[in-house]
Amino acid sequence: MKLFSKTIFGTGPETGNDFFFNRLRRNEYARLDASGHVYLDFTGGNIYPESLVNKHHQYLRKAVYGNPHSTNPTSLLSEKMVNEARESVLDFFNAPDYYCIFTNNASGALKIVGECYPFSAESHLLLTIDNHNSVNGIREYCRHKDGSHTYCPMRIDDLTIDEEKLAKLLKNHPGKKNKLFAYPAQSNVSGVQHSLEWIQRAHDDGWDVLLDAAAFVPTSPLDLTSVHPDFVPLSFYKIFGYPTGIGCLLVKKSKLHKLKKPWFAGGTITISAAKYNGYFLKLDHEKFEDGTVNYLGIPAVTDGLHYIRSIGIQNINSRIKELGECFLRHVLPLRHDNGSPLIKLYGPATTNNRGGTFLVNFLDVAGEMYPFQFIEDRANAEMISLRSGCFCNPGIDEINHNVSAGDLQLFFKLREHGDYFDMIRHLRKLRGAVRVSIGFPTTKADIMRFISFAKKFLNKKTPGETLSELGLEDYAALTQMQ
Repeated sequence: MKLFSKTIFGTGPETGNDFFFNRLRRNEYARLDASGHVYLDFTGGNIYPESLVNKHHQYLRKAVYGNPHSTNPTSLLSEKMVNEARESVLDFFNAPDYYCIFTNNASGALKIVGECYPFSAESHLLLTIDNHNSVNGIREYCRHKDGSHTYCPMRIDDLTIDEEKLAKLLKNHPGKKNKLFAYPAQSNVSGVQHSLEWIQRAHDDGWDVLLDAAAFVPTSPLDLTSVHPDFVPLSFYKIFGYPTGIGCLLVKKSKLHKLKKPWFAGGTITISAAKYNGYFLKLDHEKFEDGTVNYLGIPAVTDGLHYIRSIGIQNINSRIKELGECFLRHVLPLRHDNGSPLIKLYGPATTNNRGGTFLVNFLDVAGEMYPFQFIEDRANAEMISLRSGCFCNPGIDEINHNVSAGDLQLFFKLREHGDYFDMIRHLRKLRGAVRVSIGFPTTKADIMRFISFAKKFLNKKTPGETLSELGLEDYAALTQMQ
């Protein structure tokens, strides 16, 4: 299959999605099978297709590109290619009413919002417990400017937003001048897809809306003429794997004026002075692109989005549903001989309103939870790439492991510094989990490799003594046991 060819589904013994995506795997991702590798960390980062890297290599070899902050021929060529990429992004998300601000990553995009949103004593920030830390961190900008913030709780059983409480929270603070509601379209941990209808409902109650789309857009369509969030951060390597270090913030044109940049840098101004404290910022997206953008890497975004179009985002979405059903169908019935489950799944047990991200813990025959590091270590030995830990989303982990606000307050007040394992020792309970995330390069054979791996823990106990016998002081030693 050539890059950017029209999507054609095959017929014959291997039909439909399997035929097309297995062929895509052979043509674009053969290095996975050549190395015997099962990659199940697509939420962490997608795998780049071979043709995209080859195409960008050819692009770099065929011309000379210069810093776009000039009018010489090399600079003008770079500027042209960067602007083409910018238009490709807006076109891909059907976003004619948005600016595209290129950033280093989604976190960089979120930093712009946190730094520039007009937080004050007359503002309020509403977050959901299910948020990436780069979104949670915006509360610190709010707090330092005397703003207030609130977290909306989640349902413990399926890790969805408590919609009744959210509706009430959106009615609060009617007198505040600037109100920002921030939530993820898809959880980076549980894979739950939160309703996009909350965007309009929040607008109706006078809120600006930040929609974290980083985990959502790699496998689901986002049409910004159908829904209208004010700020949308995302990263491109999560969509098509290459290049890393490039993301963007999509800002609704009618809301750009709300972002008050508190400083200036090269490339963001029309003029400044040294002997007088004067400067004029540029008027559009450029005032937020500090310094020189990655002008050699950004043109690959155009080709990456073209690659995704050649496959079809709806086809990708259908494939993820199909693979997700395969995963759940095989992992949920896994039980020890005594009938107890091997796998504890957090979040929905179906593919309804979820992406291809699955959060699990392994339980031994006695119901004890395996330390997540132990599972990842064993998976590493079998060339299976998983992700384990808290995934920069503390709220979900606190819900899953029943950590109270009082527990957290005591932990932070008792020390000047600490880490994840200090908290485990303080709470005297294991935290964290294992995240399995699939992408469109995933095959059903990859899933079955994981299932075979999981079955090796059937009817086994956690290594060495149980946690209750061992004591959490020796947790680190436990997680390093072979």
